[in-house]
Amino acid sequence: MTDQLKDMGARLLMLRESTGFTPERIAEILDVPVADYLQYETGEKDFSFSFLYNVAGILGVDVLDIISGESPKLSTCCVVRAGGGYEINRRKAYDYKHLAFTFRNKKAEPFMVTVEPNNAIPERHSHDGQEFNYLVSGSMDFFIGEMVYELGEGDSVYFDSSVPHAMKAHGDAPAKFLAIVMK
Repeated sequence: MTDQLKDMGARLLMLRESTGFTPERIAEILDVPVADYLQYETGEKDFSFSFLYNVAGILGVDVLDIISGESPKLSTCCVVRAGGGYEINRRKAYDYKHLAFTFRNKKAEPFMVTVEPNNAIPERHSHDGQEFNYLVSGSMDFFIGEMVYELGEGDSVYFDSSVPHAMKAHGDAPAKFLAIVMK
């Protein structure tokens, strides 16, 4: 368990309590076992983006309120310089950089995502909305429903993110892509 996971879990607990939800009710809405949900609150279970996106919607907060503990404040423009972004290092296979972390009331969540090579078939997740991914470098397998697509540099995919999906670096080099998650 990393410090970031523990901190995120503590923020999730505080936000849930401040909105008056019980763990049982949140678990029911998310369609996850209560025991699993409670592991998120204690930082024992890693958060998928789908989980964060869905629980943030239920609690009426920005995803970054849970991730960083800070609410975005800008409403006109947010500039992120090359190589910048709010780093989210929760899972070994994925490295996220949020590219609009200071902008509030976003209609989309832009991320630069690096997926490290891994031989395991990734677990698929889903969340409301739609998503656009543009492969910047490397190649990756994109899993959606029962389909698998091999994507190369410059390829893109736009999809219904309520369909379970996952990405996996293809070969032995990382894959880097721009992900835009729309609410």
